[in-house]
Amino acid sequence: MSNDIQLLSLRLFMRVAHSGSFTGAAHDFDLPPSSVSRRISALEQALGQRLLYRHSRAVRLTEAGKRYLSQVSEALTLLDIATDEIAGTANVPRGVLRINAPVAYGRKHIAPLLEVFQSRYSELEVELTLTDAFVDPVQEGADVVIRIGALEDSSLVARELARQRFVIVASSGYLARHGVPMQPEDLGHHNCLVYKGTRGKQPWYIRRASHEPFQVIEVHGNLCSNNAESLIEAAIHDQGVVLFPTWLLQEALNDGSLLPVLEDWQAANQPRIDGIHLIFPENRLRSPKVGAFVDYLFAHYVT
Repeated sequence: MSNDIQLLSLRLFMRVAHSGSFTGAAHDFDLPPSSVSRRISALEQALGQRLLYRHSRAVRLTEAGKRYLSQVSEALTLLDIATDEIAGTANVPRGVLRINAPVAYGRKHIAPLLEVFQSRYSELEVELTLTDAFVDPVQEGADVVIRIGALEDSSLVARELARQRFVIVASSGYLARHGVPMQPEDLGHHNCLVYKGTRGKQPWYIRRASHEPFQVIEVHGNLCSNNAESLIEAAIHDQGVVLFPTWLLQEALNDGSLLPVLEDWQAANQPRIDGIHLIFPENRLRSPKVGAFVDYLFAHYVT
């Protein structure tokens, strides 16, 4: 393979790996899917390793492909940065900025900021992926990942965007019928709408002051869901009490459709309160598109 052809093959391999589709990669590069398949097959032959498992509905990486993708992603990112620098465009945000965020958070706090951000940078295209699954920026080809909760030790760079604050809320209609809880123990007599994720039902924790440890509170109710916004909507319609961070509840708190209770106490969904972080591979910090987005987000973020 010539160097130009090999670079194209590497970029095609990255796009197929991230999209799980030859067709998607072909569309992005304005090539027929058969051409993409041939180029990646030639790359595999040159390497002497199968990089992808090909199935009728999807394409997924082999173990060798996962290792190769990590190394190739790093190399191509550095190459793109070096090209921008030598071409004198290193300070111009351009190309595709790939952002990954949790579903509700991305919809409420990232998507609304993009129109103004992109109007500033006409050469910048944004690819926003919303998922609640754990995402490795290197494996997924993301430039910036927004992660809520505890961070695992890794080689990734993390910057805290904001601290979370949790509140317990209910509608005025519900509180008028069932009373306002005055002590945490009172929640045992209320219909508590509980989030249920991959780890089961989410406990409720509460403490009087920040220097005290959190204590778990037993709560029960007639509705649980793996979708936080569904539980919030049920609470707005007088079904019960919910516990969520303010970034999820802000609209309902602002318009008065949900009211905070037990305001003299601190609540959480685990025995500690974690922040909202931006994470990215270290080399992404040199990218003007990442730097521009990070600066914009910190300047315009509202908790």
